[in-house]
Amino acid sequence: MSASRNEPLNSNPLATPLSNLRGVGPRIAEKLGKLGLSDVESVLYSLPLRYEDRRQIRKISQLHDHGIQVFSGKILAVGESQTARRRKKLYEVVVSDGTGQVSLKWFHYRKPFMQQRFIVGRHAVFIGEPKRFGAVREVHHPDVEFLAPNQSTSELTVTDPLSYGCYLPVYHLTEGLHQKTARKIWREAVERYAPLAFSPLPDEIRQRQGLLPLAKALQEAHWPSSETSFDELEGGTDLARRSLVFDEFFFLELGLALRRQGIELEKGFAFTVAHKYTAPLAKMLPYRLTEAQRRVLNEIKRDMMVERPMNRLLQGDVGSGKTIVALMSALIAIENNTQVALVAPTEILAEQHYLQFHPWLDKLGLRVVYLSGSTSVKDKKAILHQIAVGEVHMVVGTHAVLQQGVEFHKLGLGIIDEQHRFGVKQRAALRKKGKHPDLLVMTATPIPRSLALTVYGDLALSIIDELPPGRTPVKTLCLTDQFRQKAYKHIQSKIAKGEQAYIVYPLVEETEKSDLLAATEGFECLQKDIFPDFKLGLLHGRLRPEEKEQLMREFKSGEIQLLVSTTVIEVGIDVPNASVMMIEHAERFGLAQLHQLRGRVGRGAAESHCLLMRSERCSEVGRKRLAVMVESNDGFRIAEADLEIRGPGEVLGTKQSGMPDFRVANLLKDGRVLEEARQEAFQLVEGHKFLDNPRYDDLRLELKKRWGGRLELASLG
Repeated sequence: MSASRNEPLNSNPLATPLSNLRGVGPRIAEKLGKLGLSDVESVLYSLPLRYEDRRQIRKISQLHDHGIQVFSGKILAVGESQTARRRKKLYEVVVSDGTGQVSLKWFHYRKPFMQQRFIVGRHAVFIGEPKRFGAVREVHHPDVEFLAPNQSTSELTVTDPLSYGCYLPVYHLTEGLHQKTARKIWREAVERYAPLAFSPLPDEIRQRQGLLPLAKALQEAHWPSSETSFDELEGGTDLARRSLVFDEFFFLELGLALRRQGIELEKGFAFTVAHKYTAPLAKMLPYRLTEAQRRVLNEIKRDMMVERPMNRLLQGDVGSGKTIVALMSALIAIENNTQVALVAPTEILAEQHYLQFHPWLDKLGLRVVYLSGSTSVKDKKAILHQIAVGEVHMVVGTHAVLQQGVEFHKLGLGIIDEQHRFGVKQRAALRKKGKHPDLLVMTATPIPRSLALTVYGDLALSIIDELPPGRTPVKTLCLTDQFRQKAYKHIQSKIAKGEQAYIVYPLVEETEKSDLLAATEGFECLQKDIFPDFKLGLLHGRLRPEEKEQLMREFKSGEIQLLVSTTVIEVGIDVPNASVMMIEHAERFGLAQLHQLRGRVGRGAAESHCLLMRSERCSEVGRKRLAVMVESNDGFRIAEADLEIRGPGEVLGTKQSGMPDFRVANLLKDGRVLEEARQEAFQLVEGHKFLDNPRYDDLRLELKKRWGGRLELASLG
């Protein structure tokens, strides 16, 4: 946020502490602090939660069954009565204005207080949401303003303009802070400081988009003019809010446009493609690549053959075959005498990739090494030397690969898996390991378009939107303990037919001993009491890589019929004969993780099931998540639902992803504004020598202030 043009550049009046506002003493300041409000700017950007239409006081005959309305009347009768089920008492007040009657009801009340206030014959104004029950119109727990004797309702707009004759803002509150107090504070902040707010958004963009100047938008957002459509206010599509949302999105997209342009201006490797290793690998694979895999591989090849660094996001649902596409891309870099680094967020996932890649790379005569935080000091020293002198073609590992001391002989391609667990700075760290290497980031978490444009807006996007042939849709059931024996019988019948199964225990943290203990104890009980006639295996993150490899070999060959596991199996395991998975404490998993786990079954022709076992104490949010899994196999639908239930910061992990905290914008409902802001921002950067043009000095300064550190925008000066 910039100061106004009339303010010195180093003075920002919007940074004024709230104690400078009338009525904000230490006690109120503390309550506002609980809402995250510390200065005038934070108050201006804390928009109303909703609005009440108090432009007119309606006659009772004009009331409708939609939204909060204001009406007045005379009290005709008062007293206690009972609810329809006769279990509980309520307090009822009947009012009339001559055009009709309304029954006002309170279900939580103190009788002496009600008797003192509500006296037959008194006139009052009532604010509430009318509902019709048969022929009777009721309002539950209305707000009440009693009129003085002989006072008319028309006088209220003069005597109490903060409550009547306008659209009334309703703000977020905390205990001890009342709406009337909040409105007075916000009103003063808006009247004194909103006119000083200024955004350097270019006038031509503002006019083209039909936006209000920032100062006017802030004023209108808090106290809308009576001409504004109430439906637009309720839906958050009014011009004032749209102007503020556009302003927020525009500066983020401007930063992302600069990041992309900076990468495109750099000189990278112009790789040639001779299929020295990709063709032999294709022959080794037990299947043909799908059309979608081939299309995406061609997009990646085209990027790699151009003399600028590739910066591409590869997105694909569980089981769509991203890993093979990534390996093919790696082999292109390797045949051009450069090295490849693949970084995954956990040791489990990094190990999976290493175990999958090294048999193929061995056959191709190429060397791949594994590097993580738990690699021994002796092994690490040898590995670092081999990477530095170019003896290693590919390094697979965790964040350890990004640390100081890891020096590459010639890094040509960096691959980041499960991108949502990493931020912009980790991507930048991987780039710095080489001289403008290509970058491919992958995610199996389908990302709604609005999120992709926000978090990965500087990346070109490739989507594998096709599953390999032979995949069967997985039927998902959510079960409680009372159905456990039936679930076990289903697994037994599947194994008896020659099929295989998984039982998965949750692992919240890789080091959490209690979860490992649960899996170990569960395994012993399952082997001894439930499945004594079958061979079971136990797979978890604490096994050595060679032990995991041996277990997976035995499971793939069918020697092990039931694999009991922690979430080690979340990614990268492909056993087509496995047709049923039981997930214990399913409510402890996120939707994306459940979808990943479910993707381990349904890889063959047999009918497949995923059994989600939940506890009786499962929360409402947990039940909602599990219901989504039962209803849908579509990764994008699941991602949208995750976004709705948990919000974008939770879905992506705000800290890891660098997910922006928007003050006004909402990614779920403001997708169209985001697209418009992105188009304007990219157009400006591409066509106007943005970094050198003095006309955009203010814009660059504002961009650096808002996003410079978080988007690594060092070039802004």
